[in-house]
Amino acid sequence: MFHLAGGAALAGLPAWAAPPGAPPKPGNVLSPDAALERLMQGNTRYVEGLTRRHDFATERAVLAQGQNPLAGILSCADSRVAPEFAFDSYRGDLFVVRVAGNFVNEDNLASFEYAVAELSTPLLMVLGHGKCGAVAATIASLRDGTTLPGHLPSLVQQLRPAVEEAQSEPGDLLHNAIRDNVRLNVARLRDASPILSAAVAQRRLRVVGGVYDLATGRVDVITV
Repeated sequence: MFHLAGGAALAGLPAWAAPPGAPPKPGNVLSPDAALERLMQGNTRYVEGLTRRHDFATERAVLAQGQNPLAGILSCADSRVAPEFAFDSYRGDLFVVRVAGNFVNEDNLASFEYAVAELSTPLLMVLGHGKCGAVAATIASLRDGTTLPGHLPSLVQQLRPAVEEAQSEPGDLLHNAIRDNVRLNVARLRDASPILSAAVAQRRLRVVGGVYDLATGRVDVITV
């Protein structure tokens, strides 16, 4: 199932140089720690405005053969947060799932199980961001005792544990709730059995959190 692990020796090759039978992007065959380092190097380039040129035409031919992303990202659906840009990544590098409030549910958990079990993805990151509207709306709904319209109460239910935890903490409630929500969902992914928890125990997978600063573009890594 984890058929890509043997390709680590090919990590120095460019993606288009993959020999027959190798992963589509040999450079993405990384340890969990190396994958995190690659992500953060990309974020540094993004923050500094030194992003790389992307050759989309060449990438298409490579990725038509398959995928082996170096990281899975659970991101908020906020239009101001784009993981592919924030980490200056190429196509085929990130396996991204987005939902307002960046929380784990059965559907996105199954998506990440697929990424880890079938694509040998070595790293998962829960990526929150400053001034998150979903968390702010949850705070207001709980504070005022109001019910949001439509299906929005389902978001409140998912984000409620983080808001309640943050209420006992000093400092800004929204800031704390955003970070607590990231931490709680990192724990949910890390402990999800049978697939993710086993991969973590075998050190084939690392799960971390991050908070994206809207003003600077910098991602602050949170480990749990």
